[in-house]
Amino acid sequence: MSNTQSRIPDVSELKEQAKRLRSGLNARQQPVSHSVALELLAAQYGYRDWNTLQAIADQPAPLPPCPYQIGSRVSGRYLGQAFQATILSVQTRAALNLFRVTLDLDEPVDVVQFDSFSALRKRITLNLRQDGTTNEKTSDGRPHMTLEAVP
Repeated sequence: MSNTQSRIPDVSELKEQAKRLRSGLNARQQPVSHSVALELLAAQYGYRDWNTLQAIADQPAPLPPCPYQIGSRVSGRYLGQAFQATILSVQTRAALNLFRVTLDLDEPVDVVQFDSFSALRKRITLNLRQDGTTNEKTSDGRPHMTLEAVP
C-alpha cells in the first residue's frame, strides 16, 4: 500500500514515535516489543512494514528542477562586480541541495580589491542555491555571487 502522507519524518523521529506508542500501549496493559511498535507505526503511515517505511524516510527530498541550463546566458554580480556570462556546465549536488555551475565570463573580473595588483578571472566554478546565490559570503555579508537576470 502506498503512502498518501505528504511528509514522512526522518528515521530518528519515527523511532521516537514508536517509543511513545509502545509506552502508551504498555500503560494500557497491552505490552508490545519495540519491533512490534515499529511495525504498527509503519501501518499507521500506510506501509506494509517498518523496513519499507524506513527506506522511504531515508530518501533525500527531491531537488527542485535545475534552474541553470548549459549554454544559457546569465548576468549578475561576482564579488560585487557586474558580469555577463555563458553557463558551461551544471552538476546537481543533491546532498547539499546545491548546483555546481561553471561560468565563462564575457569580460574578466578582478577578484582582488588592492590597487597594487590584480587577479583576473574569466572562468568561475561555484555552488549556487536555487535562488542564484552562493552560501559563501564576503566579509560584509554579501554572497560571493548573485545571478540577477538572464540578459
